[in-house]
Amino acid sequence: MDEIIEYLRSVPAWYLATTENDQPRVRPFSFVEQYQDKLWFCTATNKDVYVQLKENPKFELCAWKPGHGWLIITGVADMTDAVDEQTRLEGYLHMTGLGETYDGPDDPRLTFFSLAQGTAKMADIDGSERTIELA
Repeated sequence: MDEIIEYLRSVPAWYLATTENDQPRVRPFSFVEQYQDKLWFCTATNKDVYVQLKENPKFELCAWKPGHGWLIITGVADMTDAVDEQTRLEGYLHMTGLGETYDGPDDPRLTFFSLAQGTAKMADIDGSERTIELA
């Protein structure tokens, strides 16, 4: 888990894909935290990604770090927002640092979701890859 968090934090953004009806939707993400042995991500209840994950919690994310291959996480989101105060504050500071506006860390629009189950794949251009089971 530490390796995955370190990797995701080392790039400015990665891309999270959801579906809306039968159409894939992809957008950049950049907040990840570990809390209670789970990966947590931050978004807002007024964003399409939140609605899409509530409808269909399956998602995939992909990140690429030059010289270090790429990471693909395929998983299922748990939309239960159950992070501690410290993670909530870090998410709030991260999101407002990106230019988003919230009325504080407890703003009801700010929400967190975790990876309920999933698999991470670390792959490289040489064809090598390894799989890491998560949650």
